Amino acid sequence: MFEEMEFTHAFQPIVSIEKGEIISYEVLLRGINNEPPFSVFNKVKKKDLINFDQYNREKALTFAARLGLNCSINLNFTPGSVLFDGGSNVLKTIFKAKELGFSSKQLVIEITENEFITSLDVLSDVLNKIRKEKVVIAIDDFGAGYAGLNMLADIQPDIIKIDMSLLRNINENGPRQSIVRALDNVCLDLGIDILAEGVETEAEFNWLKNIGIDIYQGYYFAKPAFECLLTKDELIFKPALMV
Repeated sequence: MFEEMEFTHAFQPIVSIEKGEIISYEVLLRGINNEPPFSVFNKVKKKDLINFDQYNREKALTFAARLGLNCSINLNFTPGSVLFDGGSNVLKTIFKAKELGFSSKQLVIEITENEFITSLDVLSDVLNKIRKEKVVIAIDDFGAGYAGLNMLADIQPDIIKIDMSLLRNINENGPRQSIVRALDNVCLDLGIDILAEGVETEAEFNWLKNIGIDIYQGYYFAKPAFECLLTKDELIFKPALMV
């Protein structure tokens, strides 16, 4: 159905300061000339979006395998896509990854917060089934969407990605600092890792590093790389220097 559509992908590094290395890449939909995702999604009929989304993920995995990706890979799912047919799309994604030589432990399933969740209980049940496959569960854009702290309690993800709107100029914003410190403490108690998303400046990075945040994604390190995987030496800021 979608084979004739022209689209491709970019890959943005996710880095660990403690390890001094790239630990994953988030794969991002792009047009063939590096156009943003909406330029592709706008060509898909609304009734076909969930099926296209799945086709896109499988094509992204195929591209990542061709590029020789050997760490983790972050793939985006809306709650509706996770819930579709009892989690079948996630299971199809895991099967495709294994078919391409990836282990399920390399898959980071990012659940976006840009869609209203009618039943966290149902979502939790589906995710518990998926956890048996040993994938990593992450909540994307935490603090900017429909779900909040109740997602931490009911879903207990492995990772939360704090949205860039909370982190922008955090070095000079007392209320945001208090919120992020509180989130850090809650996640520490629950055994959840924090990823600081959208970090753009040295001042933002230094403040977050000083409270113990280890995992980062953002323009301070690297912009999404069109159809390629950046190496550690190609990052704008090289986390190995911090070890």
